[in-house]
Amino acid sequence: MSTSTSSHAYGIGVIALILGMSAILVFYTSFYLPESLEKPSVAEHILHPAEDFIINIVVGAGLEGNDNYVPNSPKITLTIDNNVIWMNDDETPHTVTPDHRHSDSYSGDFGSSGVVMPGESYEFLFTEPQEVYYHCEPHPWMTGSLVVEKSRF
Repeated sequence: MSTSTSSHAYGIGVIALILGMSAILVFYTSFYLPESLEKPSVAEHILHPAEDFIINIVVGAGLEGNDNYVPNSPKITLTIDNNVIWMNDDETPHTVTPDHRHSDSYSGDFGSSGVVMPGESYEFLFTEPQEVYYHCEPHPWMTGSLVVEKSRF
C-alpha cells in the first residue's frame, strides 16, 4: 500500500510543479517581458524637434574623390534638429551604414535597412548624445560622421 500512496504523492508533486512553472511563464510573458522591452521615456521636445537636419548625398557622390555626404561631420542638437534625414540627390543608390553597430535606446538600430534609391531618403531620430561614424556600403570611400549634443538651454 505504501507504493500506491507514494505514487499519488509523486503525481501531485509533478502537477504542482507544472502549475507553478505555468504561473511563472504567464507572469514572465504577460508582465515582465513587455516592460523590459518597452521604449524608454523621452521628453516630447526631443521626440519633436524644432526642425529636421538634412544631409544631402550629392550628385556624383559615388565617384571616388567627390563630395559625398554634405554637410559632413555636423553637430546635431537635441530638441533643435535631432531628426536627421539623408536625402539621396545622386543618380546612384547609396546606403547609410554605421561603421560599427550603433543603437539609440529609443529609435533602435541606426542605419538604412537597404539602399536609399535616387530621390528617396533615410531618416533617423536621435534621442541621446552620441557620436556616429557611417559609410556607404557599395562605395566605402563615402564616409561621414555626426555628433549629437545636448541643448545648452
